[in-house]
Amino acid sequence: MDVLNRTDLPFPQSLPEFQSLFPDDAACAAYLEKSRWSGGFTCPYCGVVGEPFRMVTRPSVLTCRVCRRQTSLLVGTVMERSHTPLSVWFWAAYLVASQTPGMSAVQFQRQLGLSRYETAFGILHKLRAAMVRPDQDRIGGHADRHVEVDETWVGGKTRGEGRGVHHKTLVAAAVEVRHREPGTAQDNRRDGRYAGRVRLAIAADRSAETLGGFVKSAVESGTLVITDDWSGYAGLRKDGYDHHAIAQCGDPEVSEEFMPIVHLVFSNLKTWLNGIHHGVSTKHLQAYLNEFTFRFNRRFYPFNAFRSLLGIGGIVEAPTFASLYSGDWAHPTCSGCMR
Repeated sequence: MDVLNRTDLPFPQSLPEFQSLFPDDAACAAYLEKSRWSGGFTCPYCGVVGEPFRMVTRPSVLTCRVCRRQTSLLVGTVMERSHTPLSVWFWAAYLVASQTPGMSAVQFQRQLGLSRYETAFGILHKLRAAMVRPDQDRIGGHADRHVEVDETWVGGKTRGEGRGVHHKTLVAAAVEVRHREPGTAQDNRRDGRYAGRVRLAIAADRSAETLGGFVKSAVESGTLVITDDWSGYAGLRKDGYDHHAIAQCGDPEVSEEFMPIVHLVFSNLKTWLNGIHHGVSTKHLQAYLNEFTFRFNRRFYPFNAFRSLLGIGGIVEAPTFASLYSGDWAHPTCSGCMR
């Protein structure tokens, strides 16, 4: 359900407005019903369009007046098979989408008054699964924009284990670089460059197969791509990209001149992981990368993200609590790269 292109679906821009729009489970169910069937309820079994039977105690379940079969508004969404009230799910989506820095599971549990940490943990991860569109497009593809690509190490502990990298995870990033309009307040910062859309994914290694595969799945072919001179990016020109490799040689001035945006994204990512979540495990790191990407790409429209999250959540599969803890659940990745 594409709620972003629906002018008939209001979205709250403040807490009082949210409370007035969604005071109870019935109001939340009505919003879901309207987002799914703009022309009125259509029975998925017999195809009849018309007003269904409704149950006061179960507002998310609709019964066709012709075939008498029941349809749940939660089927096929991240809320499917959940015992959590629908109003709590809407509050969760609103808090996750509108709070710029996000929140940890502990703070989330406290804000919603949930009795168990596991419930808050599960809801947050279900919403994170809804943050990646299955049909997500690739970035780049514009003549006036280029893409910076780099990789970095995230997390891990190194104390008492000598020099080198220990227990860290390699993360690859592609950032679309845009240019501010001349005469704006910040057009002198970084020559007017600023970050557009971003793509983040865990990389198995720094080989040409892995890094090249990430670029091909995240960036449009023919785009001007700027990287460092690591050999893993050497085949990008053969893959159809206008590739420019910059020899940084450890000089921070070179990095600031040619690749400032992707390094700024890495800095913001690490600050967010350590400041809000106090570090995350490798098993769930991709889910947090998805959340950071979702927030970053919608940072100029934070309240629209609420509708976006509900719309995305209607067409994706969500993990169960058991699959999250067992490790059987594979977190979706941006553009389907390197799962």
